Amino acid sequence: MEMKIKLNGIQEVKEFVTAAGKCDFDVDIFYNRVVIDAKSILGVLSMDLSRVLSVRAYGVNKGFQKILEKYAVQDVAA
Repeated sequence: MEMKIKLNGIQEVKEFVTAAGKCDFDVDIFYNRVVIDAKSILGVLSMDLSRVLSVRAYGVNKGFQKILEKYAVQDVAA
């Protein structure tokens, strides 16, 4: 599953990473060619948070799905 999200600040990153960490499958967050483990708070904070980021989850978790929906954005041209 892949979705586009926008995180606006440290609290939102913390909530996102905490939810990703509860998943028993891999979750990646990426922009252009940079791919980061979404369970790494330092990795996610190193991303350009002014950009719309793509998330790819390799499984399903209801709690994580709710977080993705909370930060989801419409598909926009970058």
